[in-house]
Amino acid sequence: MIGEFHFLRPAWLLALIAAAVLAIVVSHREDMRTRWQRAIAPHLLERLLVGRGRRHRLQPLHLTVALIVLGALAAAGPAWRHERAPFVEDTAPLAVAIDLSRTMDAIDVTPTRLERAKLKLRDLVALRPGGRTALLAYAGSAHMVLPLTDDADLIRTYADSLQTRIMPTAGKDTEKALVAAEAVLRDEAVPGTILLLTDGINPAAFDALKHRQSRNQLLILAIGTAQGGAIKSDAGDFDRADPAATRLDLGALERLRRDAGIELATVTTDDQDVRWAARRIATHLEQARSAEGGRWQDEGWWLVIPIAALGALWFRRGWTIRWASYAAIGLIAAGPAQADAFRDAFLTPDQQGALAFRTQDYANAARLFADPMWRGVSLYRAGNYDDAADIFARLDTAEGNYDQGDAEAFLGKLPQAAASYREALKQRPDWLAAKANLALVEKILADKKKDEEQEADEPQDDPDQVKFDDKGKKGKRGTIDVRRQTAEIWMRNIQTTPTDLLARRFALEASRQ
Repeated sequence: MIGEFHFLRPAWLLALIAAAVLAIVVSHREDMRTRWQRAIAPHLLERLLVGRGRRHRLQPLHLTVALIVLGALAAAGPAWRHERAPFVEDTAPLAVAIDLSRTMDAIDVTPTRLERAKLKLRDLVALRPGGRTALLAYAGSAHMVLPLTDDADLIRTYADSLQTRIMPTAGKDTEKALVAAEAVLRDEAVPGTILLLTDGINPAAFDALKHRQSRNQLLILAIGTAQGGAIKSDAGDFDRADPAATRLDLGALERLRRDAGIELATVTTDDQDVRWAARRIATHLEQARSAEGGRWQDEGWWLVIPIAALGALWFRRGWTIRWASYAAIGLIAAGPAQADAFRDAFLTPDQQGALAFRTQDYANAARLFADPMWRGVSLYRAGNYDDAADIFARLDTAEGNYDQGDAEAFLGKLPQAAASYREALKQRPDWLAAKANLALVEKILADKKKDEEQEADEPQDDPDQVKFDDKGKKGKRGTIDVRRQTAEIWMRNIQTTPTDLLARRFALEASRQ
């Protein structure tokens, strides 16, 4: 670690030369003996010098030099270790392949091996909030159930639908499962992890696993017991099974771990096995990034502590308080114009606009912002929809067209708003918010056109008398989510289960293969 010590920004070390020059020059100027030795005889000069016993007191010079040295070292960025990637657990992609061979219905692990595998998958997803996980199923063939997704509810829904009966081909082909998992992780920018939830490895796959070369690590979580157990049938009863066919061959798995260097663990009754997998998923990505030459961790911030402590000494009497007070009084007396000049010297227009925006001073924020998008948003928030729409019209972006549509909708320019939403969808076809707003505007336009047609068809005779029912009960106002209603109606119309849908899809994929 010491051998890797270096500075990330070594040019800042040149400030050490300035500190040395400052110390020499100031010390020379303050040395009375050096200044008067040519004008006064040496034996008289020693008698005339006063305060020689106070020379070792802490002086502003000493503090200034120390601050320059520490500041230069901190700015130079001392580093000796690689920076750990933030949210490494969240960014590590994971492909989970669940064994759906017939032996996974064995009940030696309650309730069954397959149900225990599903529970372990739930626990693992819960330990990786925001982490992207793909789900695969395999037996004699391998199939992708879900691509990489961070939707934990979706993963749980599809995992619960997995049954051994949905696999079109019997067997336990581990090689096909690995090929399918590698294909899922192939386009990922960072190395990932493949996790097999299985009760064994078919012997034909041992050689392939021993000679496996991939940037993605392989973890095996073995589920089962050495004694084996009866297999639960679809009808709910139990088939008699040969223990040799259902027992977990721990010896073979141990040899595979030793010969191929594959990480292996057996299922436990608590969450230790899941935590074991989560740690290795995160560690693998961190090690891969370090090996690829990840960012060095800047340790210069530690020097901020002594810098702050030494900086506090500037508030000693007679050092800084006097001129700091004069500066503060002068700034206040100068008035708002000078205060604005001071603010302009330290803040960009966009930073000043952001400060005004956060305090909900939108009119002032629109005046300060240089960024046209933020200026338009500020005008929109301030209720100035005309100017906001003009600014958004100059931006050839999906966001600009979308916001232009919102401003035009508030102005009652519904056809123009619909056109703006359509332009935004050309640039971002999957933008749900733009689709929803466009649908709403089109519905309003259609209703308005329908009302106009009805008014044109109705006779223009004025009624004899118009009465309003002020005493009648008014209905309750509310909003209806049309998209959610449509989805619920569609789901109710599906006459099959997710398990049956997967079975049909797997059978189709197997026939094509």
